[in-house]
Amino acid sequence: MKNLKFEDLPNATEVILGKLYHLEKELVSIKENFQPKVPVELMTRQETADYFKVDMSTLYNWTKKGKLIAYGIGGRVYYKRSEIMSGIVRFQ
Repeated sequence: MKNLKFEDLPNATEVILGKLYHLEKELVSIKENFQPKVPVELMTRQETADYFKVDMSTLYNWTKKGKLIAYGIGGRVYYKRSEIMSGIVRFQ
């Protein structure tokens, strides 16, 4: 950082205030657009079948037809609860 003289203070203050203004605008923008991550709740095939009160074969057929989306993790199949809830609306 260079040494400032008393005569340089007005310009330095303007530069600092300008940078603070832009920083404040960025912070406001971040605050307006901030969306906290909501953890995804997963349901097993059995939990999903129980929820819909259907057989596992029906759940398999719905998944195969694209009515529900299945997610595989480590050889296991899961369904997102949020998608299941939106699936209720699609089935009606």
